[in-house]
Amino acid sequence: MSAFHADASDLAEPDKEVLTWQGFGDAGRELATAIAADGYRPEIVIAVARGGLLPAGHLAYALGLKLADAINVEFYTDVHETLPDPVLLEPMLDVEAIRGRRLLVVDDVADSGRTLALVLDLLRGMGAEARSAVLYAKPTSVVDPDFVWRRTDRWIVFPWSALPPVTA
Repeated sequence: MSAFHADASDLAEPDKEVLTWQGFGDAGRELATAIAADGYRPEIVIAVARGGLLPAGHLAYALGLKLADAINVEFYTDVHETLPDPVLLEPMLDVEAIRGRRLLVVDDVADSGRTLALVLDLLRGMGAEARSAVLYAKPTSVVDPDFVWRRTDRWIVFPWSALPPVTA
C-alpha cells in the first residue's frame, strides 16, 4: 500500500486547500499562541501519527515542551478512502506513563474526527487530561478540537505529503 494520499494533482482546483511550508510555520506559531493565551499548559505533546507528527513537533518547540510521544492510528488508505474504523497500530503508546498528566493531542486535520475521538477517548480513559489541537477542522468532524488553526470543508494538501513517496 502506498501511504500517499495528498491528491496534489491540479493544485489550482478550488476544492483544495494547499498549505505551504511557510504557511505551516505560520500556522503552528499561531496555534501555539492560541494555546498559550488560553492558559492550557500541557506537560506532554502526543502526535497522532503520521499526519500529526510534524505539527506536534512544531507545537512542542513553540510551547517549550520537551516531552513528546506518538500514537499510531491508521484510517485513511488513499484519497477519500478510509478503513471502516480507525485502527491503533504498534508500537503502542505507553499509556501508563501518561496517566494523570496534562496532554495536548495533535493531528493535522479533524476530517471525520473519528481518529481524534478514538485517541482522546483512550487517553482520557487512562486518566489523562487530554485536549486536542489540529491545523484544520472540517464541519463533518464528530469532535470539535479544543484548538484549531483553520476551518475548511476543502481537501487539504499538506507540504509533507504533496509528493509521492521516494522509490528506488
